[in-house]
Amino acid sequence: MTDFKTLLQAFDQLLQAEKFKDYGPNGLQVEGKRQIQKIVSGVTASRELIDAAIAAKADAVFVHHGLFWRGQDGRVVGWMKERLQRLLAHDINLYAYHLPLDAHPELGNNAQLGKVLGLKADAWCGDQNLVCVGQPQGALAFENAAALSAHLEACLGRAVTCIAPQDKPLKRIAWCSGGAQSYFESAIAQGVDAFITGEISEPQAHIAKETGVAFLACGHHATERYGAPAVAAHVAASLGLVHEFIDIDNPA
Repeated sequence: MTDFKTLLQAFDQLLQAEKFKDYGPNGLQVEGKRQIQKIVSGVTASRELIDAAIAAKADAVFVHHGLFWRGQDGRVVGWMKERLQRLLAHDINLYAYHLPLDAHPELGNNAQLGKVLGLKADAWCGDQNLVCVGQPQGALAFENAAALSAHLEACLGRAVTCIAPQDKPLKRIAWCSGGAQSYFESAIAQGVDAFITGEISEPQAHIAKETGVAFLACGHHATERYGAPAVAAHVAASLGLVHEFIDIDNPA
């Protein structure tokens, strides 16, 4: 058992949120009970995850997508009221880390996604160096984008949107979890053959065709399922706490 401030310090020390320019507050977003014995981790602080954490008798919830974002409506009504009401009624602490959780070099979303896919980064690019650039490990090789797409679907259990303008071997691959489609051009500038992320917007299809670099969108949630449980498990083990990851499925 530990107190909520010690847990906050452990997360802050590991993730170093002060180094990032982010879209919302990182750290403790909702204060709950002082003493913590069990952490539930998940991707998003949705009502479904909060209800699952209550059922699991969690004292704290650790997520990638918290409740508060820059520019949002600040009123506590509707879905926001429902989520906050549950957290406060059950005295549950909510910890949320966005870009710091993406970027951690070993436990973050991008590093863990690379581990799941068999990719190892040796360079980084994009805003705040969030995009990983590397190559397949061991005997893993992709003769074309179709082979990489099939590999992604097998690893992530999700259909992949693949824009493959050329049928060629993929030697250098860039990846960034979530909604990182705007980093596509930064990845192209690194000389990659393919870019993997969660989402695709209209411009990327044209850019892929015009540059010859494959673009593969695997789902925002599907690419960000790995950082939160890795970080929470690491911190829980260091403090002698119980940890449980609860994956609330999301097709987006």
